[in-house]
Amino acid sequence: MDLFFNLIGREAEPIAWWQMCVRAVIIFIYAVLLYRLLPRRAFLGSTAIDVIVLVLMGSSLSRALTGSAPLVPTLAATAAFALLYVALAAGARRSDRLSLLLKGRPLEVIRDGTVDRRAMAKAQLGWRDLEEELRLKGVESAEEVAVARIERNGSLSLRRRGEDDDEGG
Repeated sequence: MDLFFNLIGREAEPIAWWQMCVRAVIIFIYAVLLYRLLPRRAFLGSTAIDVIVLVLMGSSLSRALTGSAPLVPTLAATAAFALLYVALAAGARRSDRLSLLLKGRPLEVIRDGTVDRRAMAKAQLGWRDLEEELRLKGVESAEEVAVARIERNGSLSLRRRGEDDDEGG
């Protein structure tokens, strides 16, 4: 065990550059394993829960890298974040209520060419932002849109007027 602590440094002591390098290798391998074990969407940052996992795991691992947090307990805590994410994501798949709580719901911002300013305010979406999103989708004005939603991941989805009348949800 002394060899291990000589390689990574001891708690509450400054670590040498080469100990930080050893930690970097350990953390890199650990992060790759987490990436392979967790669902891929966990690292897309597409919903609130995904962003939280990214921030917490990144923050924890960076502290372990620099030596401001003990390595092994921090790796264990990061594994706990990962397990909690997997459990909550599995629960959200089975429960609409949990899904809404963790991931939110889409907001309809345009219906039949009419912009819902309340929904835009709720999504904190400005008029110029909406115009930009429409242009990026090849739409010149809201009047061309049958329905547009700010999805749970923050992206805008839309269906043009005259396209398939079945919304699909």
